[in-house]
Amino acid sequence: MGMKTDFLIIGAGIIGLAAARELKIRHPDSKVVILEKEDMPGRHASGRNSGVLHSGIFYAEDSIKAKVCSQGGRALQDYCLTHHLSIQKVGKVILPIEENTDSILRNLYERGKKNGIPVNLIDEKELKKIEPEACTRTGEALHLPEVCIVEGVEVVNQIAGELIQKGVEIYYNQPFVSADLKKKQVKSKGDQISYGYLLNAAGVYADKVAHSFRVGRFYAILPFKGLYYSVLPSSGLKVNGLIYALPNLKFPFLGIHFTKRLNGEIAAGPTIIPAFGRESYGGLQGINLFEIPSIARHLLSLYAADHQNFRAFVWKEGLRFIKTRFYESASVLVPALKIEHLAKSSKVGIRAQLVNLQTLQLVTDFLIEKGENSTHILNAVSPAFTSAFAFSKLVLDQAGI
Repeated sequence: MGMKTDFLIIGAGIIGLAAARELKIRHPDSKVVILEKEDMPGRHASGRNSGVLHSGIFYAEDSIKAKVCSQGGRALQDYCLTHHLSIQKVGKVILPIEENTDSILRNLYERGKKNGIPVNLIDEKELKKIEPEACTRTGEALHLPEVCIVEGVEVVNQIAGELIQKGVEIYYNQPFVSADLKKKQVKSKGDQISYGYLLNAAGVYADKVAHSFRVGRFYAILPFKGLYYSVLPSSGLKVNGLIYALPNLKFPFLGIHFTKRLNGEIAAGPTIIPAFGRESYGGLQGINLFEIPSIARHLLSLYAADHQNFRAFVWKEGLRFIKTRFYESASVLVPALKIEHLAKSSKVGIRAQLVNLQTLQLVTDFLIEKGENSTHILNAVSPAFTSAFAFSKLVLDQAGI
């Protein structure tokens, strides 16, 4: 059996759903079909994210992330309030954890003010009122009072339900198999679909889908695993919101931080370790023996080239897989934390980190490439969830649809 559609979207994560929503706003009479390989929306990154609606303060002004994060966060916050979804304003503090980083903190503060982000430069006394357990190495910190947390699964389910009501067809358990560019057809597990325009929002598989369209051949996704610990309630530690370290902005990773969840749980993490499979969440689950050689090859190439201080990064972050090393990093932010306060969490995430195979560098910004009658979102890692509504508009604008 075959079908025809005006727009075909691969992937029912937050980006694919947001794009379908925007398409129905722009082209209400069009037929939109979403193919999703899982049995529900947001099974992977969208349903496993931290739930933080990021402010956008970390991103360079000329980046796509900076252009869409703040706007997208406000749009998603309004969406949650309109639809009575779970949302809580908790705020975020950003802490210098090394000496002589005052200028970096102040530059970040100035960037935030310039971009219209609600941010305050506070001293240690003010910090203790906001986060009593937090510690700043330089006596200063940043406070972003408007940062909110939401529940990712709840959000994607709401959007998916809304799309179905508007006539969008979502086919679950239908993985992308192949593409015929001349016929403008895609083969899934159970069907052949003819499309007018295709949008690749396949997340951790976006590179594979793109390669089928002869797009993004010099890019590959390298999966990194993020493991978390829960701070036991018996610790007596009080974390009111979000506690982040001042990051190294040369890297696309924010390092270990403390995140309050809507259920009151305090999560510490994540680790940043290579994953030997795009869905390798634990044990042997998701490990792909066929992909291990290419993952290892990409890692070795990055290590040998050592761009972006990759070697130092690997050793620093990789050792945090060991609980004592993880604890050492976490306790810099919250000195009263003890190793026995940390319990392994079931929360595990996979970051679909794109690598430029020509420059041997990690891609730090969102990346969109056009193909024949198609657009491919190759790199849409954090803050993709926060940015989804604004980012989908940008993607469709660039596609001219």
